[in-house]
Amino acid sequence: MPRYLSLVKIDEARVPAEGHSEELGRRMGELIEEITKAGVMLDTAGLLPSAEGMSVRWEGGRITVTDGPFTESKEVVGGYAITQCKDRAEALYWAERFLRVHEEFWTLTCEVREIAEG
Repeated sequence: MPRYLSLVKIDEARVPAEGHSEELGRRMGELIEEITKAGVMLDTAGLLPSAEGMSVRWEGGRITVTDGPFTESKEVVGGYAITQCKDRAEALYWAERFLRVHEEFWTLTCEVREIAEG
């Protein structure tokens, strides 16, 4: 069965200063448990804010390192999931379920890509 990487992109300017609500945490935990019991979830995690990250770039034979936050980006990767699904439709189903547990004020994009095997 193919594996899929879901990159959850967020608009950090729209994330509540106190982080996600307890209710969102509960709903997300329940969904992750459901996905795991379905035998689909291989790994998932949220990421710390981009202010605590760095970007390493290779260009023209040189490496440059830029510390976050990355103000040139409107959206940043806020988390990821690696799933093993029977097909693309199932991968999209779980990505949609994940987005729907969030309150309406969140702005999220979930990029779903099949992992190249072999």
